[in-house]
Order: sequence, then structure tokens, then C-alpha cells
Amino acid sequence: MNNKTTPRDFFLHLGATVALYVAAGALINLSFSVINYFRPDALAGYFYGNSVAWPISMLIVLVPILYILEWLINRDISQIPEKADLWIRKWRSYLTVFLAIVLVGGDLIALINVYLNGEITSRFVYKIIVVLLVGGAIGKYYFFSIFNTHKWAKASRRFNAWFGIVLVLAAIITGFIAFGSPTKQRAIRFDNQRISDLNNIQWQIINYWQQKGKVPTALADVADPLSGFVLPTDPEDGSAYEYSQGTTTRSFQLCTTFSEVTQDNKGRGSSNGGIIGYPRYDTSMPYPGGVEDNWSHLAGRTCFSRTIDPDRYPINKPLQKI
Repeated sequence: MNNKTTPRDFFLHLGATVALYVAAGALINLSFSVINYFRPDALAGYFYGNSVAWPISMLIVLVPILYILEWLINRDISQIPEKADLWIRKWRSYLTVFLAIVLVGGDLIALINVYLNGEITSRFVYKIIVVLLVGGAIGKYYFFSIFNTHKWAKASRRFNAWFGIVLVLAAIITGFIAFGSPTKQRAIRFDNQRISDLNNIQWQIINYWQQKGKVPTALADVADPLSGFVLPTDPEDGSAYEYSQGTTTRSFQLCTTFSEVTQDNKGRGSSNGGIIGYPRYDTSMPYPGGVEDNWSHLAGRTCFSRTIDPDRYPINKPLQKI
């Protein structure tokens, strides 16, 4: 009997362990983001596209790697049964079962704590169920890897392997429903750039008003080579943004054509963070608060009428000659 761990055995198990733990974290985080999106909470933050895009990217790459590595490990064991007793396999299996128990136990403690504090919500219950399903499936698979002589061991491992695939596919599909297709995300990015451009133009118009006491006759009047401000154009087709004076010297209108309706992301984010941290800056979704609250729009041509408040933006007094 040869129980010596070869470099091939070591890296197969190490790779499978890393892929499993990162993929499990990504699956739970993706599920949490999907639940947050479809079960909004008034006290939660904003939905960020990266909270879905990153875990989907991880799962698409890591899950096939994990299953291929597990297949190679099981094939080696079927050919050389002694490999089932390798120290790295035992340590990996026991560690995974231990972590699965800790995950499920912590999940139940959190559920009881939140319930006793009277703060239980449907989104929290769904998250508890997700953790129980993921932790339970992983724990059972590796539990029967340890006790592989049990009469239900082979069937249980096969069932949990397929169940894992179903969980991953369900999370990815619902994630795409919430996040949208790559084409939609590109359209949203174009719309966000339009909003940024219009906001910059608006501030230039306000500055013009403060200097001249009236809004510009044409949009070209706010171009300022000295300060370096160049009028932006539509990021998709290069067309000029529409501008017109209002009925008074303090009013004006800006128009452009949007590809998508403003995304309603308020309350669809996390209340206390996820398992894996993802970048918070995300150009695939509108920035929360302030600026975008004044630029809500439907798909198609949209105009924004503005009237400058002279109390908030007073006309600058001319400098006195010395």
C-alpha cells in the first residue's frame, strides 16, 4: 500500500479546495444580491451591478474547474483505492465538513437573534435558506467522502453534486435577470455618461448666469478655451446635446435621447455587506443620491427644464478697480 502524496495529488486537492471555497462564497454572495434586488428594503442601500457581475464571473470560471478537479480526484481513487487515505484528502474533507457545520450553525444563531429582536424580514429568511442549502449540500458531499462505505454514500454524493449545479445555474440565471444582458449594461453606461455630461453642462450654464446675469443664447456660448471646458457630445453617436432658452433669463432646457429607463436601485442593495467584498464604484448602475435624483428619465428623447434660483446662485459682483 502506497499512501505517499505526490505533487499531482497535492495540487489537485489544493486547487479543488480553493475553487470550492471561493465558488461557495461567490454563490452565497450572488444569491444575497439577487434576494436584495427582488426583495427591496427601505432601510437598505443601493444596488450595484458589480455585486452580481463579479460572483457570476467567478462561478462561470470556478465551478467547471472544481468539477473537473473533483472528477480527476475520484478517477484516481477508483484506479488506486489507496489514494482515498491520503492525508491531504482527509484534512480537506474534515476541514470542509467542519466549516460547513460552522456556517450552518452561525446561520441559525443569526436567525434566532434577529427573530428575538423583532427584526426578521423576508429577505433575511431567504438568505438563511440559501446558506442552509449551500452549506448543507457541501457538508453532505464531503461527509460521505469521509464515510464512503455508507450504503447511501455514493447516491448522496452524486445527488449533492447535481444539486450544486442546479443552485449555481439558478443563481446565475436570476442574477442575469436582475443585472441585465451585456447589451443592456452597455446602454446603461451610455446613459450614465449622458447624465454626467448634462450635469457638467448645467454647471457651466449656472456659471455663465452668475457671470453674465442671463443664460446663454446658444450652448456654444459656455465653451471656454481658457478654462479648458469643451462641450461634450453624445458618447454613442457623437451628436450634440440639445439646448434652448426658457421663457425668462434664468430658465433653460437640456434634451437628449436615452437608451434605457432610469434604474430603480434604491433599497435593493445590502444592509450589512456581503461575504466577499466587491468594488463599490460601479458605472453600470446610476450613482445613488444627489445628481441622478434630478435626472430621472424614460427611454427615448427626454428634456429637463431648469430655472436658476438667484438666492442660491447669486450674480457675481464685478471686481472694483484699484
